[in-house]
Amino acid sequence: MDKEILRIVIIATGLVVIMGMIFWSYLKGKKAERESDVLFDKTLPHFAGLSASLKGQQVDAPHDDFDIIPLGPAGSFKKSDSYFDETDSDEGDDDIDPVPRLITPSLIQFSLVANADEGFNGAELAKAFQLVGLEYGSMKIYERVDASRLVDFAVACMVEPGTFPETDQENFFCPGLVFFMQPGELENAQAVFDDFVETIRLLAEQLDGVIWDHQRQPLIEETVQAIRRSL
Repeated sequence: MDKEILRIVIIATGLVVIMGMIFWSYLKGKKAERESDVLFDKTLPHFAGLSASLKGQQVDAPHDDFDIIPLGPAGSFKKSDSYFDETDSDEGDDDIDPVPRLITPSLIQFSLVANADEGFNGAELAKAFQLVGLEYGSMKIYERVDASRLVDFAVACMVEPGTFPETDQENFFCPGLVFFMQPGELENAQAVFDDFVETIRLLAEQLDGVIWDHQRQPLIEETVQAIRRSL
């Protein structure tokens, strides 16, 4: 075979292999994205009446089911998003950009996703929850309870039915956790929010997980501070 033809064949073969690798990487990325969407589409779909399970409701009283409600459609905390109220901006000062103010969300929801493929083990979850002072409630989820036995915030399993077993915890696995609080029902929402964030961060270290915000993105300090300022 002519050397020039052989060189062309080798180059063409290399290009085919490279294109195949790129296509395979693309397919894997799309598959992972679909699996993530399916996971969140199944997140507590049948819960309704969240306010009855949070502040203002005694933990020993009967509870209704609840719903995990997204904070809203914004892509990130930017001036252009509907979360921000720019009515307090100084129109006369063109040199200094005012810090946009986040409109207080009716529900704050963060997630903790397991790094391990099998998810979080139920027995390890129970121990970790006990270490951070969360209590197992009548709705079979874990709750932060104040001195008056009222719920400040709660933690559910990421997939339906959202509950944690009381027995046989060693055989229970959960891909992630959903943390939620309702600031409008709290007397000191900022203090509870600080505890809320610190609890999630402690559990992330204890359980080896990644904290996500309400848009399934890694939680960053700017997001935390934007929400805190709104409370």
